[in-house]
Amino acid sequence: MTTYERILVGTDGSDGAQRAVAEAAELARAVGAELIVSSSYPRAEVDFALDQDSWHDTTAGQAEDVVVRGREIAAQKGVESRGLTAPASRPGPGLVDTAEAEGVDLIVVGNLGMTGTRRFMLGSVPDHVAHHAHCDVLVVHTHH
Repeated sequence: MTTYERILVGTDGSDGAQRAVAEAAELARAVGAELIVSSSYPRAEVDFALDQDSWHDTTAGQAEDVVVRGREIAAQKGVESRGLTAPASRPGPGLVDTAEAEGVDLIVVGNLGMTGTRRFMLGSVPDHVAHHAHCDVLVVHTHH
């Protein structure tokens, strides 16, 4: 049986991502794992002219705020967590890179992002993570 010691949950602050954080927190509590709440923001060298979407409007400060909210959700579930923000080319690759850097056993993501262009862009996050992660991936069904 797989034992999870370190769980990473990615969040963009959307309702669906917050539900994924809550699920990750409950799982971390159940198995006694460390929980890391993560959000990314665009690296400065990303070519904004070629790739306009609202994720590119995210600042490091906004990513920090999203992580703080995620950690509050985990605390409501009785779980202490660690927050992490990082610059990335895209949210999916950023989450995979963070998982590798942190040596996590499990990545948790929601299956849907936001509405409109953000949803279209962020909808690829679970797909990218599932195909590129070097650890287990839990995709939480977050649409009601």
